[in-house]
Amino acid sequence: MRKILIVGAGQAGLQLALSLRAEGYEVTLMSARTPEEIRTGWPTSTQAMFDLALSTERAYGLNHWEEQTPAIHGLRPQLSVEKGQLALAFNAPLDRPAQSTDQRIKMARWLEDAEERGVEVIYNAATTQDLDAITQIGRYDLTVVAAGKGDLVAMFDRDPERSPYTEPQRGLAVSYVHGLGPDPEWPEPHVGFHALPGLGELFVIPGLTLSGPCDILFWEVVPGGPLDRWAGHSGRMAPAQHLEITLDLIREHLPWVAARAGNVQLTDAKSTLHGRYTPTVRKPVAHLPGGGKVLGLADVVIANDPITGQGSNTAAKAAHHYLQAIVARGDQPFDEQWMTETFEAFWTAHGMAVTGWTNAMLQPLPPHVQQVLGAATTSEQIARRFAYGFVDPNDLLNWFVDPEKAAAYVAEVSGS
Repeated sequence: MRKILIVGAGQAGLQLALSLRAEGYEVTLMSARTPEEIRTGWPTSTQAMFDLALSTERAYGLNHWEEQTPAIHGLRPQLSVEKGQLALAFNAPLDRPAQSTDQRIKMARWLEDAEERGVEVIYNAATTQDLDAITQIGRYDLTVVAAGKGDLVAMFDRDPERSPYTEPQRGLAVSYVHGLGPDPEWPEPHVGFHALPGLGELFVIPGLTLSGPCDILFWEVVPGGPLDRWAGHSGRMAPAQHLEITLDLIREHLPWVAARAGNVQLTDAKSTLHGRYTPTVRKPVAHLPGGGKVLGLADVVIANDPITGQGSNTAAKAAHHYLQAIVARGDQPFDEQWMTETFEAFWTAHGMAVTGWTNAMLQPLPPHVQQVLGAATTSEQIARRFAYGFVDPNDLLNWFVDPEKAAAYVAEVSGS
């Protein structure tokens, strides 16, 4: 039986560990936190996941919250060109619902699942020195690093050709709340996407948290701009202060959201998150001082800005892709060539499209995208295809990102 070590217990690391174990592999997982520490900690993401990514969880019985998590029926993009004035809005329904389950719930349960299903779980924050020693011993056939934050990421070299940014493009601020009223324009649960050109974006995401169904208020703000009021708070801001800034910005710029937020309160004492990072693609193989090699997974090697809501989706798809590659390898060695080819195949199948789309969305919307969004206000077909891009970003390459293809598609739909 082949032995796999996975370092990191997030979406990708845990999903890969559990699915490999189900396929008969001997799996060891290193987690920096216990299930109880995760449950009683702070949120780590907003994690809206769409159907293709969710299907990779369902395949291995990991979808424990299918009935409890609110079904997200689509997206409602809204664009403001002047302060407090709505210029464009439309409903973009999904064919199958999305979901957002607080990772404090999800990762804690998956860790317990891992122990129950025969994964050896080691509760220890691994260092580069630890991995160097482990790979020299040669106990494992393959070591995968899925810890997207911390010192281990620095082992993987930045890929300058795939990383156009050298500094953060948004400041990020998340609040999990109860008490937000439904959107009168679309009362069913959906992701509200409120774009303020040149300033930032607010996302309103229905989800499930420790205290039940909730909404996630997620600001993405242009660094140094007038909305960047979390700047200078390098440590953990008091949650009440964090929420007050969130609501102040909503009242100033999005009165139609403010009208729903009169009774908003935080879901728990640890329900906020803020920070910023530079979107970066890294080389997939890290070389350790003792000669060992380890393979990077998900955020370790593809860390996109969350503006397109693809982080957890990419992690789930990457875990599934690596699973299939490991199984297909049989008894052959997991050498550096295989590691590189495995990542490159994932990059071609998914990473390239989602990274290109996400990086483009961090810039001012080009005229052809503005025209597509305008056409979606009167065409449900266009609106639905826009929503499907969040399920499978590869489809966006066929029309949305290319001015000529976008114009041709809009003309075809308008003509029909």
